[in-house]
Amino acid sequence: MNKPAKPGGTQRGAGSAFAKFEQTVFRSLNAVVEPAVRMGIGSPTLTPASLIVLETEGFKSGMRRRIPLWSIRLGRYRVISTARGQRSFWVKNLLKKPAVSYYLGGRRRASHAIVIAKGKPMPASAELTPALRRLSKFLMQCAPSGWTFAILAPRGKRSA
Repeated sequence: MNKPAKPGGTQRGAGSAFAKFEQTVFRSLNAVVEPAVRMGIGSPTLTPASLIVLETEGFKSGMRRRIPLWSIRLGRYRVISTARGQRSFWVKNLLKKPAVSYYLGGRRRASHAIVIAKGKPMPASAELTPALRRLSKFLMQCAPSGWTFAILAPRGKRSA
């Protein structure tokens, strides 16, 4: 029999077994894909959709964490997402420390992550262009169903 979940914790049993399996699969896949994408393989700079390697600081360990993700280019910005919501460690890291970087086309780029997630307030309008504000409103409607998004803005170059 499964034990009841502790407040703020996770339930033991089938749910945690699946979470462990999911984590193992993603870590194995990322170990192969991440080095290649960081070198520029599969991450062309001219296409709107491409792989990037997001580099964050671990929310518990403080260690550098890298994960390959699909991204969509919108001008100088990149949009990334996950259907795993706040179960994704990269989302937890961005919520704690939004100053991040990512690799695209073999080059490291400093950025500031603006997270759009269930329970999070709407991003400050000064951080986004008018088009990205409209996009953020749309993405906020997807957040209650478990999706989490982040807009990667070039660090120090925000537009109003």
